[in-house]
Order: sequence, then structure tokens, then C-alpha cells
Amino acid sequence: MALRPNPTLRQRRLGAELRRMREQASLGGSQLARELGIQPAQITQMESGKSGISAERLRTIASVCMCTNEPLIDALANMASERGKGWWEEYRSTLTIDFLEVAELEGHAERITFCNTVYMPGLLQTRAYASAVFARLVPPLPRQEIEARTEFRLKRQELVRSGTTPLRAFIHEAALRMQFGGPVVLVDQLAALLDDSERPGISVRVVPFAVDTFPGAGENLTYIEGPVPELDTVEMDVSQGALFFDSPANLAKHRTIFASLDATALSEDRSREFIRSVMKEMKSTHA
Repeated sequence: MALRPNPTLRQRRLGAELRRMREQASLGGSQLARELGIQPAQITQMESGKSGISAERLRTIASVCMCTNEPLIDALANMASERGKGWWEEYRSTLTIDFLEVAELEGHAERITFCNTVYMPGLLQTRAYASAVFARLVPPLPRQEIEARTEFRLKRQELVRSGTTPLRAFIHEAALRMQFGGPVVLVDQLAALLDDSERPGISVRVVPFAVDTFPGAGENLTYIEGPVPELDTVEMDVSQGALFFDSPANLAKHRTIFASLDATALSEDRSREFIRSVMKEMKSTHA
């Protein structure tokens, strides 16, 4: 079987989980290879995501590593059995890899939770707002690139609009007031956010400036839940693109952050009232 030159994020994650399983059993790569009757290089290739693995072999590895976490083993076996490409692959020659990897995560998510402090969650942005977010980058992007990124973001939103993937958004007041594209664009975005907050499967909650201590992080965060907690992923927006975290320590840290947000943010109804008040203020200020 030919090696994958550029394994996807999901393929790399499967390999990383195999490595964790082996390391938790205190087995070296050569030891595991000997047990399986294969070359050590094949272990390296599987753990890097460059080589595929059958569900049967995965279960054999779990047995050799004395892993008894059946839900995790089943979830990994399902990942190993996946075939075909996601819709995002058609953009591989058009957009940078981090866009595709975010869409890949969302496409397999059980639930998605946002913590936004600068701008609205991408899956809840209007076309004009999303375009303005991309247009403000330095150095400026070509118009064609802005349009491609905007169209891709809108296509990602079909996942949310379908209602198949529950979505929670904790949005700081700063993000509600930050302007991208001017006051008219922001007012339209706030109106769209209110509409989305009424959709089944979407929860929008505001963290106002009045909160004594903001329990979140300074970055825009997305917590993607997998089929089992061990396969959750944290995505962080940075100026250079997207960063992904999946170590047990990082997942535990961010679960604590989102639990604090859940305890601190306004209720859904009070959040809608708050968003309406910001809209009213924006309209009167810029009338």
C-alpha cells in the first residue's frame, strides 16, 4: 500500500491515539512490531497517519497493548474503516490546509462549542461579516481569496443549518461590539445571531463586560466533541491560522474553561435581550 504523502488531521489523530495506546502500555515501537510480526517502520508509518490500518489490526494492537477501553477502541475502529473524501477536499488546491482541517473536524463532530472574544463564531457569521473579517487581515488578501474563504465558510454553515450537530456559542460582549465592515454590517450580524439563537440545536449565550472575572481564554476557541471524550479536540484561532490540541491535559484544561463559561454566561433568554440592547444602541449611535 502506498504511503500517504499528506495525511489528513483525522488520519494523524488516529495514528496519535495508536501511539498513546502503545506508550500507555510501556511498549516501544520495535516491541509492538515484533508482537504483530511486522517491521518497526510500519509502526512509525501507522502512528504518523501515513499508512492506513484495518479495524481488525487496530483491535489486535489494542489487545497487545492491554487496552480495555471498549468505547474508545470501537470509535478508533470506525475511524480506521472510513472511506471516501469529505466535501472540503474539493477546496484542497484553493485554500490553506487549516481551513480543510477545521471543516473535517466539524464534519465528524458530535457537538461543537465556541468561546469567542473578538468576532462572531464562523458558523454563525453572515456573508458580509465573514467577508469583512477576512478583508481586515494584514497583509491584505486578494479579492478572489476573500471570496473563496467566504464561500467556504458559508458552506460549512450548512452543517449548522441542518440541525444535525448541536452547537453552543459563548460570546463575549467585546465580540458583540467589535465592528467588521462597519455598523450596518454589525447590526445585520446581530440580527442574524438572534435568528440563529432560536434555531433548534443552537444555543447562544453572552458573557457581558459586567462579569467580575472572565473565565475563558483570550483566544477564540472551539471545542469539538468526538464519539468518546478521548477523541475531543480543541481548535484555537491565531493570526497564522488554526492550532489543534488533543492531549488529555489540554482537553481537561479546556473542559474546565467551558464549564466555567457555562456557569457564568447569561441564560439564553437574557442573552437575546442583551443582543437586542446592543443592536438598539448601535442603531441609535449610527443613525
